[in-house]
Amino acid sequence: MAGDVNRREFLQVTAGTGAAWMMGAPYVALARNRDATLTDAEVLGQADDRIAKHRKGEAALSVLGPDGQPLPTGTKLHIHQSRHAFLFGCNIFRLGRCRTPEDNTAYADQFAELLNFATLPFYWWSYERQKGQPADDRTDEAVQWCRRHGITTKGHPLAWNYVDPRWLTGTPEEVRQLQIERIARCMKRFKGDIGIWDVVNEATHHDRDETKRNAPLLTEAISRMGVGPYIRAAYRTAREADPDATLLINDYRTDPAFEEKVISQLVDEDQRPLYDVIGIQSHMHGGCWRPARTWEVCDRFAKFGKPIHFTETTLVSGPKNDSGWTTTTEGEEQQAERAAEFYRVLFSHPAVEAITWWDFSDQDAWQGAPAGLIRADMSPKPAYERLRELIKGKWWTRDTVDCQADGRARVEGFRGEYEVTAEYNGRKLAGRFSLAEAAAEPVEIRLGPTPGDVG
Repeated sequence: MAGDVNRREFLQVTAGTGAAWMMGAPYVALARNRDATLTDAEVLGQADDRIAKHRKGEAALSVLGPDGQPLPTGTKLHIHQSRHAFLFGCNIFRLGRCRTPEDNTAYADQFAELLNFATLPFYWWSYERQKGQPADDRTDEAVQWCRRHGITTKGHPLAWNYVDPRWLTGTPEEVRQLQIERIARCMKRFKGDIGIWDVVNEATHHDRDETKRNAPLLTEAISRMGVGPYIRAAYRTAREADPDATLLINDYRTDPAFEEKVISQLVDEDQRPLYDVIGIQSHMHGGCWRPARTWEVCDRFAKFGKPIHFTETTLVSGPKNDSGWTTTTEGEEQQAERAAEFYRVLFSHPAVEAITWWDFSDQDAWQGAPAGLIRADMSPKPAYERLRELIKGKWWTRDTVDCQADGRARVEGFRGEYEVTAEYNGRKLAGRFSLAEAAAEPVEIRLGPTPGDVG
């Protein structure tokens, strides 16, 4: 969750525009990028070619039957993608916490239908309302649900000085130590269950007015130590707690300050990065970034040689006015159009590995904004349908190929996990394989009977 300063940036830029929330023409001024090397038309016009280049893979299959023998020439293999390698996600804060049981079911079903990545909440002030009593049971429930549905989980965030826990006391040194201990405890507790973490959140502007007011103890602890030493200590602690985890540095700032104050400081004595992924927030309550602006941000942070995750993406589907902030038919169509455009640009950039929407439903969404892919009544918006057409349609591989000699077959498709089914000697057989970049050696698949097939 971004701080209120993020919202204020957009409100300041769009003040007096009346319909500044709209994501058609014009885009908001904040999104302009006069120095972009590509125009909006070029970024979008080249997107499909880049997607084919960077998101697809191919492999030669060697398909064997249950007896270990190659399937006969001409056997039809039905190739079905079951999961993307790319992470299409959202925060899943309302799982099991919606207003009615029916809402809970609809929320969960539609999340699992579309997405393969979920961000779980670890905000210290709400996660541990009483000292020594963290809400681990709630997290365990979400982790187990995600595992059953093949959804990768991420914890967010381990360290953020946005609000002090009510019970927090002590000197800056004592507070800093408690924060470090908290990082280690969470990562050790969920090692093997959560493998991706936003370790430090919004460190670039850690001393803004909101943090000084709402988190004076944590803010003072960071200021006393210095941002560089503070984040280095946090990431070393995280790495020691779980050496196999993927560690993100996450921020809403996309200006040079993020690079200068944080990214460049998060390195060891040999200038090797202590983080694995750069996390970019893209809350666009006031209007959508132009395609050229989005591409320029990706290129600028790709220069660090690390993958990029767009960790918090918001596009609203209605205007904010004196009577509230509600979704509208016109707004929903604009949200759908801009969401599809934004995802096309990000999916086409080779450095980007994940996109996380914020929030999934309008029900109790952050800032009360109509930012969900589904409405407060849990019905899908056009943005949900448009993204499904891309993620599970245009960018989803289904194919049928014939076995050649020795059970060989060649497949090409979007990178991810696949299922293979075939009929052989009157039996229905199935197997699985992963498709990455072009494989040098054939991928051997041994098919077995499908559930319910008795041979």
